[in-house]
Amino acid sequence: MRVFLDLMWFFKQEKKAYLIGILMLLFVALLQLVPPKVIGIFVDHVKDETLTANTLVLLLGILIGAALLMYVLRYYWRIMIFGSSVKLSKILRNKLYHHFTSMSQSFYQRKRVGDLMAHATNDLQAIQQTAGSGVLTLVDSLATGGFVIIAMAATISWKLTLISLIPMPFMAVLTNWYGTMLHKRFHKAQEAFSALNDKTQESITGIKVIKTFGQEKEDIEDFRRQSEDVVQKNISVARIDSLFDPTISIIVGISFFLSIAFGAKFVISGDITIGELVSFTTYLGLLIWPMLAFGWLFNIVERGRASNDRITALLTEKVDIYDLPDAINSVPSGDIEFNLNQFTYPGAKTPLLADIHFQLKQGETLGVVGRTGAGKTTLLKLLIREFEGYEGVIKFAGIPLNHYQLEKLRSAIGYVPQDHFLFSATVAENIAFTNPSAELEEIYSAARLANIHEDILYFTEGYETVVGERGVSLSGGQKQRISIARALLMDPEVLILDDSLSAVDAKTEEAILSALRQDREGKTTIITAHRLSAIQHANLIIVLDEGRIVQRGTHEQLMNESGWYKDMYLQQQLEDLVEQGG
Repeated sequence: MRVFLDLMWFFKQEKKAYLIGILMLLFVALLQLVPPKVIGIFVDHVKDETLTANTLVLLLGILIGAALLMYVLRYYWRIMIFGSSVKLSKILRNKLYHHFTSMSQSFYQRKRVGDLMAHATNDLQAIQQTAGSGVLTLVDSLATGGFVIIAMAATISWKLTLISLIPMPFMAVLTNWYGTMLHKRFHKAQEAFSALNDKTQESITGIKVIKTFGQEKEDIEDFRRQSEDVVQKNISVARIDSLFDPTISIIVGISFFLSIAFGAKFVISGDITIGELVSFTTYLGLLIWPMLAFGWLFNIVERGRASNDRITALLTEKVDIYDLPDAINSVPSGDIEFNLNQFTYPGAKTPLLADIHFQLKQGETLGVVGRTGAGKTTLLKLLIREFEGYEGVIKFAGIPLNHYQLEKLRSAIGYVPQDHFLFSATVAENIAFTNPSAELEEIYSAARLANIHEDILYFTEGYETVVGERGVSLSGGQKQRISIARALLMDPEVLILDDSLSAVDAKTEEAILSALRQDREGKTTIITAHRLSAIQHANLIIVLDEGRIVQRGTHEQLMNESGWYKDMYLQQQLEDLVEQGG
């Protein structure tokens, strides 16, 4: 029952609704005692031949009144208790979503998307059921069972009541044992479901790759194996779950046998009447639900506890990137200075970046080039504080990055990543994502700068065209340019293009860069690229190799010295010449 203590913060928050609901449950439990007593009185009147029409009408009136009152009370306690449990689900869902948006990149490197989705669906549903059906079952089983036992002992025979309850301790021991096993197995079942969820999400996202390489059969077989694992683990849960009802039924059956056997003896001896024995067995019948509910309660509680443990573990994950107590509440503007001695990714053994020292004046353009894996993207992620924990300092306007509020720092930076994510929305909504209140003309202007305006006009519904999930209906170059337009719309102090022109041709690239130079005069731009034509106009170019700066200077300076930059530039020029038929 520990899960109820874990959820006590919510029960206190919604104490009014729960108290009203529980009081109504108690009244229903009391009203349930009326029919067996009325039936016993009726039987005794029939036996003694004293039943009159008035007595019959009175007894029927009592039964109908009790039934109507129970109907009303049951309606309203459901609203109070189940309605509150839905609120709990909403609160936890919002907490999870806020937590997800607060976590840094390292969190998403450790966690699988499908697993996080399972937390927000299956686990929350199990917790909601605990706060709803769990509370109902706990109160109803204890109240109904307690009132019935008191009624049996107080109004009929305490001796017969004790005899009929002899098997009950055995049921308590067995159900507790079942509950412990159920908790362990349900935890594993939830983990298996998370893995299947992740597999499904991954396969749907990568369906093009699967089909391109003809791996449909292998992927289906992998899905079948994981699905079978989920089934087997849930069957394992069901095997324990299925023990509750037979165990309780046997215990209740023994209680019935004892009550009838000894009850008949008490009737013969004159200790109780035949009507009281009928009432007693009817009361005992009312105990069947509390006993069965008690087994069901263990099921609900153990599922809820396993899911609550998973959710709690997720919510206790620490946020890596956070604001200092006295962080600056203003958008930075000025020079950028890197004095980075060393940076190592969490969990890695060797540094990815080392001895990175340079200064970029406000309004200048920086070009970052190098082989794949040289550390270009990592350098940019440090600037937008996706990662910290490095040796050295990175300053913006003469102030270390972590001295700014994270929101203000990122408000100054328009970042266009390598993997261009578009939402399942219209083209206009995707561009306006960074500034939802932007006028349509502002969206058009950003699209023109990104050289995508004319393409959009040819779409089926222009700017109102829905691009599909992750921009599936667009080409790579179109997605890149819409992403650039989205960053430009926020008019950032620093624009970062992380290899964001790789999918456009040389002519389009030159048009975009030319427009940016004119429109962003006085503002800083950082470009990483494999095609060196994209950065040859930069005020400063740095060449990275294995995380270190091996060359730096302007295009002209680097072309006047031997090294990777000159060799790569000449090679690319030759390739362009060959492509043009030269």
